[in-house]
Amino acid sequence: MPSILKRSKRTASAAFLLCLIAGTIWIVWGRGTNRLYTAEGLIFGTAYHIKYEHSANLDSQIVAKLNEVDRTLSVFNPHSTLSRINRGEAPASAPMLQEVMAKALQISEATHGAFDPTVMPLVNAWGFGFKHSALPTDAEVDSLKALVGYEKLTLHDDGRLSKQDPRVMIDLGAIAKGYAVDCVARLLSANHIRNYMVEIGGEVITHGRHPEGHPWQIGISKPQADAGGEAGSCQTILSLENAALATSGNYHNFYVRDGRKYAHTIDPRTGRPVTHSLLSATVVANDCATADAYATAFMVMGLEEAKTLLKAHKELGAYLIYADDKGRLATFATGKVFDRQSEAATSR
Repeated sequence: MPSILKRSKRTASAAFLLCLIAGTIWIVWGRGTNRLYTAEGLIFGTAYHIKYEHSANLDSQIVAKLNEVDRTLSVFNPHSTLSRINRGEAPASAPMLQEVMAKALQISEATHGAFDPTVMPLVNAWGFGFKHSALPTDAEVDSLKALVGYEKLTLHDDGRLSKQDPRVMIDLGAIAKGYAVDCVARLLSANHIRNYMVEIGGEVITHGRHPEGHPWQIGISKPQADAGGEAGSCQTILSLENAALATSGNYHNFYVRDGRKYAHTIDPRTGRPVTHSLLSATVVANDCATADAYATAFMVMGLEEAKTLLKAHKELGAYLIYADDKGRLATFATGKVFDRQSEAATSR
């Protein structure tokens, strides 16, 4: 099995119920020689579910494409292109790395560093602290912050990636799973497939329509503001057609110490866990890598900063779930999401 592409990226995205209303129907869809194929399995330490209408089974090509992403972008595969760069080696430039790194740096700049592919040392420091009950000191955080910052990376025209400081570590886990979804979608489109749904660990892209003729329907899990809440129910259902969706959250991953809650989402700008009220962020975009990265960024930013960014980026849609000042679940959604949405009964 390929190495795990990333950790849970300190979010609960892999734990989200993807309610896959479309994904519960395993039928043959007869249109000429085409049928509805399904592919599912484990990759990158999570599950994938793919549905596509075609005349032939493409499962082997799909797995090969996912393995290629792993060989290029995984920090857990010691032989990957990215791992070699982190070790200070100079592997030949890889088109996949060049493409996803360009997008990562673009989104880092657009979010003023809320999304940052160099945050790994801080995430590791706080993560190990949760496990061993030893939180990093202020001095340790400040020392690690000196190695964090997307500005320390340069993507050259020839595809080479260089670091200002060799100790800077790059982790593309908060964008690479969405990018893998895009890669599979491109494979399906290249085979002239018009109707498909690709989902990897909660990150989704759709094209065309569900076999029954309606848009693909994707459920967003209802978050729980406390560890004892009931998980698994749907907060809402979004209708998705020719678009991508990614969800990020931190309400499953936190640590309470001395009455204070430490979320696993680390703000690269402060070096510390976020403390705001935002529980989950679902982003709709034209491609899944973009949706994946912005969902992570919004969980760093919090509700108000995310709203401000959305006003400047009309190409994005968002469905944000947060705890109000009385601890009750509340939601904020942009018009772009509502335009594509089939709202389910929602309890708050």
